[in-house]
Amino acid sequence: MREFKRTDRVADQLQQELAVLIQREIKDPRLGMVTVSSVTVSRDLGYADIYVTLLGENDPARVKENLAVLKRAAGFLRSQIARRIKLRHVPELRFHYDESVVRGHKLSALIDEAVASNRPQESDEAAPQDEARESDPRKEDGEPR
Repeated sequence: MREFKRTDRVADQLQQELAVLIQREIKDPRLGMVTVSSVTVSRDLGYADIYVTLLGENDPARVKENLAVLKRAAGFLRSQIARRIKLRHVPELRFHYDESVVRGHKLSALIDEAVASNRPQESDEAAPQDEARESDPRKEDGEPR
């Protein structure tokens, strides 16, 4: 059994090439700072789903506008990829917004909030136990001092 599938190798190469092409070749002023977070290619190499994130922009209207720009430029990007990568058939490019980064930030904020709200309760509960240890003449291991 092979260690890497061909579709994985093509997806990695597409991700690298698309990141460079989007950054350097697309001159549309409406396009923000786009990062290609992942690429998945269908088994027959007919379609490539490209997941992108936008730096600092989570507004749904702005995301939609950036995706529209990328979809309009898909033909140009596909022709440039055909010149750079040696493939018989260059996959059709389908762009999607990757919400995992935004979702991760929200979850991280919720966890931080829960930890912060739990800290005052822990310090109130820990104080009586610390006083009891100080008055106990035995060491931590249970032997007398």
